[in-house]
Amino acid sequence: MARTIVVSGYYGFNNSGDEAVLHAIVTALRDEARAAGAEARIVVLSGDPAGTARLHGVEAAHRMRPLALLGALRRADALISGGGSLLQDVTSAKSVLYYLAVLKLARWMRVPTFIYAQGVGPIRDRGRFGPTIRSAFEASRYVSVRDEESKELVASFGVAPERIDVVPDPVMGMGLSLSQTEAATTAAGLRIGVSVRFWRDDRQELERLAAGLALVLEEREDAKVALLPFHLPSDKLASEFVADRMAAAGFGPERVEVHEGASHPKDMLREVAGCDALIGMRLHSLIYAATAGVPPIAVSYDPKIDQFMRRLGESPVGDTDSLDADALAAAVLGRLKLGKTAWYGEKRAAIEEMQQNSRAPAQQIFRELRI
Repeated sequence: MARTIVVSGYYGFNNSGDEAVLHAIVTALRDEARAAGAEARIVVLSGDPAGTARLHGVEAAHRMRPLALLGALRRADALISGGGSLLQDVTSAKSVLYYLAVLKLARWMRVPTFIYAQGVGPIRDRGRFGPTIRSAFEASRYVSVRDEESKELVASFGVAPERIDVVPDPVMGMGLSLSQTEAATTAAGLRIGVSVRFWRDDRQELERLAAGLALVLEEREDAKVALLPFHLPSDKLASEFVADRMAAAGFGPERVEVHEGASHPKDMLREVAGCDALIGMRLHSLIYAATAGVPPIAVSYDPKIDQFMRRLGESPVGDTDSLDADALAAAVLGRLKLGKTAWYGEKRAAIEEMQQNSRAPAQQIFRELRI
């Protein structure tokens, strides 16, 4: 028996983190279908349908073309909205409006809806969006969010807390084994991964980050920096900005490499797994690191960063407004001294629990569909 499942999210935009979310969701759905002796036919709403189909081995429809969207939903047995930070109005109100509209359209067409590991918020215009989010979530067969803060926000809009499951980000299910991680590190030598993005207009957070990295390379002559862009092309430009500042401090390409990026999430995960520590401004760079047994060092620009680090029992080293170069250098040097095997030993139980629980939404969806 086959079921057609449409997946709505921020897919097809060259963001490795979001593509990792999709990869993890597709993998979980297919695994659960196989366990039930069924087949999951997955159709993804994408900004680049051809690219999404090629990358993930799924069918895809253009997310902004009404006829394509209607066609996908007309054949659907279920609509999944998620994961990622879809319902927020900080970057733009258009985001929350779009994803709520897709959910409402599915309901009009009598397609069961499911909220899959969403990070909800921040919502600045609560009066405008709170009632609509409540309506969308109450009408969904199953609701899961990726942190307690999202649950509290959704509950504050009037959704019964007992209807909201808190689950890890789907990407936690992508992890490499520790032995694979160690093999990659042995081949690569001492390597500090860095995932940066543009945030402040004055670029002070990147200036301070580059200064902190320079201090690390002065202290550890055996270390190299690998700048790993997660969202192309913008993160490549941010990475080059940091590399230029480090070159001015005397650390050229032999110590500081700017990676070209990776099309498939597994390729980027392998790059992260080859690091001894990772400094991340992107949430999914930190998740990649944790699931691959690499110590993540977070520079926060959004509550979702702080929320994830708390699940590991840690805190960001600073945020984009107050990052201190000396504090960053001390954190990196401390992690390098401890070693990633020892760090993973301390965090293994928490990481493995998150990896196991990341599949819970897919399991629940198939129970609800009675496949």
